[in-house]
Amino acid sequence: MAEKILNKLTQFEKWITFAAFMILVTVMFADVALRELTGAGLHWSRQIGVYANLFVVMFGLGVASSEAAHLRPKFADNWLPKTWEPFLERCQEGLMFVFCLLFSIVAAQVVIETFDDNVQSIVLRIAIWPFQAIIPLAFFLTSIRHLIYTFYPSLRPINNATEELVSEEV
Repeated sequence: MAEKILNKLTQFEKWITFAAFMILVTVMFADVALRELTGAGLHWSRQIGVYANLFVVMFGLGVASSEAAHLRPKFADNWLPKTWEPFLERCQEGLMFVFCLLFSIVAAQVVIETFDDNVQSIVLRIAIWPFQAIIPLAFFLTSIRHLIYTFYPSLRPINNATEELVSEEV
């Protein structure tokens, strides 16, 4: 069941990331094309581009995490004995779960304040809280992923670069 949840979660994040990227590219292309052809672009394109980029970045966090493609410091990888790795991997995933969950809670509080204050986008004249709500949602979904990795470390993605280094050493 945990593997099924991870697969659905990754599929959802990839779909959202792709759709948002397509919106970003389309709107920016249309703005540049109209600016070149008519001398006037789409005054709202930058704002839509920022919102689309927010979706790409936030859901891209989950996609990177699902493929072990996120950045991490590797300088300390050999400081501790290899026999500690299973424990350390669970600790790492558990800490990432706590971090993402706490960040999700703080971000949700910001969204609630923005909602209460009825903050509007000046350019689009719409409330910005629905776009801000992507931040706590993305961090919450990422926290779920890392919670699953904590309890089921065999479901963690394998970093291909690390795997290639290990196979070259053998």
